Amino acid sequence: MAFLYDFLRTTGFATMAPGNVVMILIGIIFIGLAIAKHYEPLLLLPIGFGIIVGNITYIDSMSLGVYDEGSVLYYIYFGVQQGIFPPLIFLGIGAMTDFSTMLSNPKLVLLGAAAQVGIFLTLLGALYLGFTPEEAGAIGIIGGADGPTAIFLSAKLAPHLLGAIAIAAYSYMALVPVIQPPIMRLLTTRKERLIRMKQPRVISRRERICFPIAAFLIATLIAPGSLALLGMLFFGNLLKESGVTERLAESARHSLIDIVTILLGFSVGASTQAKTFLTDQSLGIFALGAASFAIATAGGVLFAKFMNLFLKEKINPLVGAAGVSAVPDSARVVQMVGQQEDPQNYLLMHAMAPNVAGVVGSAIAAGILWSVMLK
Repeated sequence: MAFLYDFLRTTGFATMAPGNVVMILIGIIFIGLAIAKHYEPLLLLPIGFGIIVGNITYIDSMSLGVYDEGSVLYYIYFGVQQGIFPPLIFLGIGAMTDFSTMLSNPKLVLLGAAAQVGIFLTLLGALYLGFTPEEAGAIGIIGGADGPTAIFLSAKLAPHLLGAIAIAAYSYMALVPVIQPPIMRLLTTRKERLIRMKQPRVISRRERICFPIAAFLIATLIAPGSLALLGMLFFGNLLKESGVTERLAESARHSLIDIVTILLGFSVGASTQAKTFLTDQSLGIFALGAASFAIATAGGVLFAKFMNLFLKEKINPLVGAAGVSAVPDSARVVQMVGQQEDPQNYLLMHAMAPNVAGVVGSAIAAGILWSVMLK
């Protein structure tokens, strides 16, 4: 009987708290959204199952969780804590990204920059709510809708908030098709949504090869803190565009990014243990993240409308919504909303320009915040 009592005392049923049950249900919802709604399934499914794993409770003498030194999950989560996984994700993104549309119409880069306003306004909001400057900087980056960048910066500035920030960033990335369209329609007229843009010019191979080198030098000289992220991004792009390292580019954009995405998503999910995740701070982070993402979307759309006051060849303001870094989902949403008004209006390639510019912009913003906020 003593043995049976000791066994029952160690089961998850005996040690589980109501908060753990809530988190397990959230994990199941994430998995459901990934499978039934196809909301970023490559992210939400690993995160959702990781949440379930992270909230199976155990006795204190057992080292099983991501925060227990020596456990298997601890060593997987090490890549998140030390900011190793995000640059590897950026390497894969670079190897699959085509910057041609951005190079063919450089003024669209401004839309990617304008969308970053969400980051800095949310930073001010977080400071107003009592978060420290380091915490506010890490929370603000959620507005870029760039999960790897949010993880990288929070690991440097506010590691104790990493789980909440990562889940918020990836949640809003997954909900791009839900959040962005109402904002886009609210801020544009039907006439503006019907604007057609001329086809981008063809970019030469020399331009495509020179761009990642020149862009890396300019961006990292402005914000050295973005060196790891942008170094990997533009290195991956150079592997793709050089034409002589296709095997490496293929590995980066498929095998490597898939493996890292699995490990990052699962371990981030497993870090959301109820006792550390279900706090007032986490709820505040989610609220600020939603505001940040909405402001970033609105900033891109409104800046496109502002640019049209001075341009002969008008920009469809919907394209400005793609300035957030959710590649390529934001660009797809632009295409979807545009074709609801005019089925023959193809905005996807135009939207990819501010979309990839937003990736670079959010990394630069993270580098600036890191250098300014770090004490």
